[in-house]
Amino acid sequence: MSKKSKLKLIFLGGVGEIGKNMYALEYGDHILVVDSGMSFPDSELMPGIDYVIPDYNYLVANKSKIRGIVLTHGHEDHIGALPFLLKEIEAPLYGSNLTLALVEHKLKEHKIRGVKTYVAKDREAFTIGCFRVEFVRVTHSIAGAFALSIETPQGVVFFTGDFKIDHTPVDGKTIDLARIAEIGTRGVLLMLQDSTNVERDGFSMSERRVGQSLENIFSQNMHKRLIIATFASNIHRVQQIINCALKYNRKIAFSGRSMINIAEIAAKIKELNYPADSVVDIEKIGGIPYDRLCIISTGTQGEQDSALARMAQDDFKRVTISSTDTVVLSSSPIPGNEKGIYKVINNLCRKGADVIYQSLTDVHVSGHACREELKMMMALVKPKYFIPIHGEYRHLKQHAELGMRMGIPKANILIPELGNVIEVSKAGLKKLEPVRAGSVMLDGSAASDNVDMVVRDRLQLAEDGFVVAIVIVSATGEPTVTPNIIMRGISVPDNVYDDMKDTIVNRLRDGSYRELDGAELNRTVRKLLAKILFNRLKKRPMIVPVIVEN
Repeated sequence: MSKKSKLKLIFLGGVGEIGKNMYALEYGDHILVVDSGMSFPDSELMPGIDYVIPDYNYLVANKSKIRGIVLTHGHEDHIGALPFLLKEIEAPLYGSNLTLALVEHKLKEHKIRGVKTYVAKDREAFTIGCFRVEFVRVTHSIAGAFALSIETPQGVVFFTGDFKIDHTPVDGKTIDLARIAEIGTRGVLLMLQDSTNVERDGFSMSERRVGQSLENIFSQNMHKRLIIATFASNIHRVQQIINCALKYNRKIAFSGRSMINIAEIAAKIKELNYPADSVVDIEKIGGIPYDRLCIISTGTQGEQDSALARMAQDDFKRVTISSTDTVVLSSSPIPGNEKGIYKVINNLCRKGADVIYQSLTDVHVSGHACREELKMMMALVKPKYFIPIHGEYRHLKQHAELGMRMGIPKANILIPELGNVIEVSKAGLKKLEPVRAGSVMLDGSAASDNVDMVVRDRLQLAEDGFVVAIVIVSATGEPTVTPNIIMRGISVPDNVYDDMKDTIVNRLRDGSYRELDGAELNRTVRKLLAKILFNRLKKRPMIVPVIVEN
């Protein structure tokens, strides 16, 4: 490695947005990737799109340099893009036991084999290329979450990962503040910190607070069936629900594909604990009395095809919602999902169920640090330079201001944008030429170069409708019969409809349009109809001419 090599930090996701976290450290011929996540699309702006992943073209173009991928934890916004990335590059993976178990399940579903994985334990370090990466235990809303202390040729770069400071975690594994303080004392060049809850004062509540609320719900609903929806990956939440179900002599049924899969994976590696005979298949709950059953389900975000949404719509074979049910949404709405969530709640209420959600009682706590916890982490790590990550721009800006209030000079703080390449050295943070970055939309199970065009077409169809003009012409291009115009999603008065047909006939009978080839006739008909529909109705529907030579 040349002494002239620069340490570069590349932002491929997770800044200016919530989700699809992906960062890369590069030094000479060595690249270390940190996380590879996805996000969920805005259904109004991206109709029909299933997932959004980072544009990792830079990594593919430099795949020979990639020495490894380190994973902070197993949430989808940190591991969801891995199956797609690993179809294009080869790299070993490093992470906790649960994180890698979840990843291996994903890779198996995508038929990806041969990926090397290395299970990391608290305070364990790995040499990955020219980097030495130490995994430091933190608390979060999933087991097996780590901060990363990365020794580079320029100094230590510290990623907090997603974290909170929970002194009473469900599994008893507290955040390793002692080790974090030791790392800070030795000297940290740069810290990158989770910005999600920077707008919230004070400290986040302990996960055990939810356990107390769940205990009350179970004790107050002794004669009802309980259906509790939560994030499948929140193993500690699921464990607390299981503990309450066992205490009140209820059988447990997991509902929803991700809930069933993650519960099975977590139980296999002892991150989730319950007697085997306490769990019943959701398909076999028919003979169990309502007051002896607890269903743990997916669907907290109102997802249309989730188990809970289908129950609310009478579209779930084994569960019919009625006044004998109490339904708990143990979650908080992800911004943008409110409409879908309240639709599900309203449907459940219409069927007579009692519905309990966050605004009514403490059935959810955040897995992210609030301001006092962020300040405590800054005080322990004592970084020379600071970059806020994992948040929208407003979060990053407020986090930068919080850093200044903690004594970090303004000149030592940088708010990143997607595609930024930052040279990191003891002399400072310097922006270099940016790289291509952004979002890749997944329609189905694969990314495609023309998905952007497909989404634009769907938005146009939703906004202004669809017009098909079937025009039968002679060999010279002259219409032989009146065109047939079919419209969907657009209302056209009869006089405009007649004008559309007459205009096509009259214009194509004009001598100047004869002898045009099929493509030119197609363009001509499209332009004629587009002009009429916009001038008369101010609409721009999708227009598909079909030219048939008789």
